[in-house]
Amino acid sequence: MNAALQALLDKGVRIINPASVTIDDDVDPDRISGDRVVVHPGCRIRGARTVISAGVELGAEGPVTLENCQLGPRVKLQGGSASGAVFLEGASLGLGHHVREGCILEEEANGAHTVGLKQTILLPFVTLGSLINFCDLLMAGGTSRTDHSEVGSSYIHFNFTPTGDKTTPSLFGDVPRGVMLRERPIFLGGQGGAVGPVRVAYGTVVGAGSIVRDDISIENSLHLIAPPATVTRPLTGRGYSRLVPMLAKNLAYLANLDALEAWYRLARAPFFAVQPLGDLVLEGALAALASGRAERIARLARLATKLAPDDPRHAPVIAAMPELTALFGGRTPTAPDGLLDPLLGRAGSASHVGAVKGLTPGQAGAVTGWLQGIIDERREQVAAILPELG
Repeated sequence: MNAALQALLDKGVRIINPASVTIDDDVDPDRISGDRVVVHPGCRIRGARTVISAGVELGAEGPVTLENCQLGPRVKLQGGSASGAVFLEGASLGLGHHVREGCILEEEANGAHTVGLKQTILLPFVTLGSLINFCDLLMAGGTSRTDHSEVGSSYIHFNFTPTGDKTTPSLFGDVPRGVMLRERPIFLGGQGGAVGPVRVAYGTVVGAGSIVRDDISIENSLHLIAPPATVTRPLTGRGYSRLVPMLAKNLAYLANLDALEAWYRLARAPFFAVQPLGDLVLEGALAALASGRAERIARLARLATKLAPDDPRHAPVIAAMPELTALFGGRTPTAPDGLLDPLLGRAGSASHVGAVKGLTPGQAGAVTGWLQGIIDERREQVAAILPELG
């Protein structure tokens, strides 16, 4: 038994079969709570940045491999692997999950068995079925565990193109309205998919078996999408005929990440601060947002290398790409004086979710306006550099 494993036992972590559990030497026991933490047989915990808060349960259905993840209170990971991801209070995933860097599952976001995630952000209560590949996206919507956005089983977010690009991040909902926990849920029927990048409005219901290939901008609407007609034609290189809308959606996604970072730094931080190990979980969430931003910028930079410098549609994009991507991140966010006081005044007496839901409609609308202003500012800055993207 190594020193790290013994230290967790000494703290009161309930390790069901210590002989079957591996705790790497780089795991810091000071970042792991001894309060009602349960580790089932076969689990492996790695990484100096790993955080495990009170009430976490690992491996109830099968072994869990956890590496440099930050887990808030009462997280349940039933069996699978997670690396470089953040799980906030009450989040859970079933057997066979595979979660990679840049993921944040906010309060009570959850998935059933065999769920694959990377660069995925699920706002509170979002629910995933089984056998799902849901990478490179943000999803919001819903107000509670009984009124939540849901993704049906066997759903895929198609995030890799035949030209080898991943400039495909999709927004199901958005940050400014989604964080207020007041929007109609989004329902994506099972045995379906979405071809990124797309934007899907709140209240959307997409029938089972449908593939979303275009934006859905009409709220509270039902969509039963037929398969496209058969097409057979020569394939002539990388024309990128939808280059402008694709770039606009990528930059809008980056702007939403900027808004979400401002939300975490200014509105969420005091709620993390009153939670044991909460500052470390916040640190992980900010790192995940930085990872998401870096991923999107890297994908855009790679796309620029594939465009044709002698193509008059491509040349301006190639020239503008460094300036466009420099717009995002790297700023200290600010909020109007007093805007967040009704929320922050409840830190320590209410959960973050409870405090948000306790805002009046006027207060919530003002916060949404502030966050939307961050996105609108980025849009204006983009348009100043490349007008067709405005």
